[in-house]
Amino acid sequence: MLFIGAFILLVAVFLLGITLMRAGLFILCGDKTEQWMKKLTNTPVKGMFAGTVLTSILQSSSAVMVITIGLVSTGLITFPQTIGIILGTNIGTTLTLQFISLDLFNLIIPFVLVGIVCLFFKQIWVKSTGFILIGFASIFAAMDGFEKLAGPLMNIPLLQKILLLMNEHILYALFAGIVLASIIQSSTVVIGIAMSFLSVSIFPLDIGIAVMLGANIGTCVTGLLASIGAGKEARLTAFAHVWLNVGGVLIIWPFISHLAALSQLTAQQPDVQLAHATVIFNIFTSLLVLPFAVQFGKFIAWLHK
Repeated sequence: MLFIGAFILLVAVFLLGITLMRAGLFILCGDKTEQWMKKLTNTPVKGMFAGTVLTSILQSSSAVMVITIGLVSTGLITFPQTIGIILGTNIGTTLTLQFISLDLFNLIIPFVLVGIVCLFFKQIWVKSTGFILIGFASIFAAMDGFEKLAGPLMNIPLLQKILLLMNEHILYALFAGIVLASIIQSSTVVIGIAMSFLSVSIFPLDIGIAVMLGANIGTCVTGLLASIGAGKEARLTAFAHVWLNVGGVLIIWPFISHLAALSQLTAQQPDVQLAHATVIFNIFTSLLVLPFAVQFGKFIAWLHK
């Protein structure tokens, strides 16, 4: 129970880090976020660019989806305009994982100290920088904790059985990613945990990729919840997010071993390989759908009419 409590605490620290970093970046952008989204969504390509940039800034595809659904529900943008944004959110969310894959453990304490000092300044941009630095430090501290805790956690009989099932049947790894991301409401946290387990060889890369694919589906729950009572076009936006991620997983699923092999060519460390696999998967699926964004939107509207 002690190790499980420590694991839950580390998840909380990870989420706190993402929240602080997101808050700092959002404050720096001010009210420009919604203005950008309204201006840069008149074509799927512009929408994808806007979604990528905003998700990179907010460090959360779920946050951008909630904002998008809010704009749709108030009539500021239409459902077809959201398709490009959705494609962009899947690309933008991979930036956090690239940061996580860096070995910045030695910067945790300096980041915290400088961040705390920044909080005492009156200037908004300095305070925002403080939130960002403390957020980064929290994320890296949680990742280091996950790595140290991975070994002891695997001595728990129930987790051993779950791990055995995941290794024997890769579909269980996909379901684990879906369930965890649905509960935690963050695919980044789930993939970050998988990266930590990979770094200490708890499971192979293809299992980590399956967890990542599941997390991409599980994170759609946030958008579905946000669309409740928000109108038909808001619901269509949430459904489009679900079908894009489910469709991407169905397309790539038979080629997981190939994606793993390609990712292994990009780095030596397994955790970094998973981060790169996430980038490859999300860019591939978004670019695959982009030329058919209008048709995809019409299909969703027909499917959920």
